Amino acid sequence: MSVGDKLAPPLLWPQADGSPVSCREKLKTLAENHRELAQTLRDVFDDAILIGVDEAALRGIMTNMVAALESPKRRA
Repeated sequence: MSVGDKLAPPLLWPQADGSPVSCREKLKTLAENHRELAQTLRDVFDDAILIGVDEAALRGIMTNMVAALESPKRRA
């Protein structure tokens, strides 16, 4: 599996009950968001490594950022 494959969007987007999202507009939005996020992550990662940031540390920083995201359902 290549890096590009690992950054590909999932084949399905599971809902809380396990069933896949099936609405075309929602899938289009998810695909676009995934594409944008993958490109942004790639850019941030490449820049940081070229600047001299430790790769393992950067991966930890990125992982912590995702883990710290608050659900919009909890913010309401």
